[in-house]
Amino acid sequence: MSRARVRGDKVYVGVVEALAGLLRDGMSIMSGGFGLCGNAEACIDAIAASGVKNLTIISNNCGNQGQGLAVLLQHGQVARVICSFVGGNPDLAEQFLAGRVKVELVPQGTFAERIRAGGAGIAGFYTPAGVGTVVAEGKEVREIDGRRCLLERPLRADLAIVRAAVADRYGNLRFYKTARNFNPIMATAADVTVVEADRLVPKGTIDPDDVHLPGLFVKRIVEVREHRNVIEHRTTRPKGGQRVSEAARTKIGRH
Repeated sequence: MSRARVRGDKVYVGVVEALAGLLRDGMSIMSGGFGLCGNAEACIDAIAASGVKNLTIISNNCGNQGQGLAVLLQHGQVARVICSFVGGNPDLAEQFLAGRVKVELVPQGTFAERIRAGGAGIAGFYTPAGVGTVVAEGKEVREIDGRRCLLERPLRADLAIVRAAVADRYGNLRFYKTARNFNPIMATAADVTVVEADRLVPKGTIDPDDVHLPGLFVKRIVEVREHRNVIEHRTTRPKGGQRVSEAARTKIGRH
């Protein structure tokens, strides 16, 4: 029998429990990570299994090579994607070209700053990135110090799913290398942040100086020990030093 939840306790027994009551059709979800690195894999799987649809996904890329967030595309659950990279994602390309999914492509620095602005309560900012391109369509243009700049609005979401390397029960987080891209700022820019942690440690274990994101921004935590941690493009360097791709290496190995 599971124990009754204590008021203020942020740790949940499983991913389904951590997402309970948060998912609904038409909602917006921020998903941290860079490529397939730092994805909240178990949360993505649970969202796919829930069947919610007409989602707006805010992520650097909506999956890659049919994995990660691409699973939501494959299940027909996504209506709109706001991202900065679409390469390596045939599911998104196919659905965008067919008119089934809307895509808002944002320069990567602007994308990060829009999320940061959403978390900081900033109403907007001006940037020269995108001036004179399709990115500028429908946006205010202003000249600042002799440079034309676009007014960009902040990004926020109903839910952020975040992958951390270490979490304590307060929700203080540490991220592992590239997984730190987007995860911390997304946690600040959502109404509710659910953290999928590789390892849960006791309170006081993480030194305050080592906290990448304070628990103030975290509502729910679930420990997930096992992850696929897919390597997108594995390369090896055989004797002799020539770099060979995974596909080429596999082909060579068959001969």
